[in-house]
Amino acid sequence: MILALLLAAAPAPIELSRVVPAKPDAVWAAWTTSAGTKTFFAPDAKVEAKPGGAYEQYFVPSLPLGQRGSEGCTVVSADPGKKLVFTWNFPPSLPKLRDARVLTHVAITLTAEGGGTKVQLSHFGFPEGADSEKGRAYFDRAWGHVLARLERSFRRGPIDWKYTWV
Repeated sequence: MILALLLAAAPAPIELSRVVPAKPDAVWAAWTTSAGTKTFFAPDAKVEAKPGGAYEQYFVPSLPLGQRGSEGCTVVSADPGKKLVFTWNFPPSLPKLRDARVLTHVAITLTAEGGGTKVQLSHFGFPEGADSEKGRAYFDRAWGHVLARLERSFRRGPIDWKYTWV
């Protein structure tokens, strides 16, 4: 019985962190403005850093509406310079969850560390099920890339979205 409950449990949260060579206010602006997220997260965006505001990243802006990225995601809470929480959808590669508008949550916590900022990312609220496990595995890889690009953007400048493989 206990084993069955453990096997049926929802996927664990994703917990990642990275130290970025910038002050917390600069890192906050990178996560909480459309211009800022375009430097590391996605080539286009709509971000309104207030509860209920949009938190939409358009990874492929040329695709039809609903397939571009995080359309419909919103800011849950914003504690300027410290913590941002937003909803997050599943990728088009998991149509059952995406089409059902299943949302998870992402929390970004910023803490001054040395001359930089420790960025802690927690992605949580995954539902039970095989598709959700696939989504969690996808995001476990994807968030690592996002944090690496954030750090790179502060070291070498904004991502050139024409050459993201460089």
